[in-house]
Amino acid sequence: MTGQRADARRNYTRLLAVAEEAVATYGADASLEQIARTAGVGSATLRRHFPTRHALLEAVFRERIETLCTRARDLAGARDSRAALLAWLGEVTAHAAAIRGLAVALTYDMATDPDTAHEHCATGRLTEAGDPLVRRAARDGVLTPGVTIADLLALITGIALATENHPDPAAEASRLLGLTVAGVSPGRS
Repeated sequence: MTGQRADARRNYTRLLAVAEEAVATYGADASLEQIARTAGVGSATLRRHFPTRHALLEAVFRERIETLCTRARDLAGARDSRAALLAWLGEVTAHAAAIRGLAVALTYDMATDPDTAHEHCATGRLTEAGDPLVRRAARDGVLTPGVTIADLLALITGIALATENHPDPAAEASRLLGLTVAGVSPGRS
């Protein structure tokens, strides 16, 4: 955004603020045309700043994804690798279940070339942040062999999508994550 004219920066900021509200209300399928109208710009201006719905969702969730990435880095040095991984997975699940549209944004990322996680996409950034936690848990023998960070993010995304219309999506997602964890990382005896 640096190097843009002042009016372009204002349009970007206004579009992003309106998009955040629209996605919170209507989810990832919020009307792009309505976002542009509410922001007081034309659809061409919206497309210049956000050429695709996916680009708009990336911008809407950028700060939340960065918070989760920072949390993964903070947990990387924890003494108990299983507890660290589970704490992070719980936080990712809570965010994906509670923040409308985030799980759909993650599925957009997964639907593109899954072998090419781009650092700018939410899933790519979460993969990069969570991978050290997964590798350490696997090395410590507290994770079922063969489980990858991509597997875990796909499970979380599925849980969030499955609980989206539940009366308490975050609580239900947490419960389902607990059931999943029993399968991928059984507790120590």
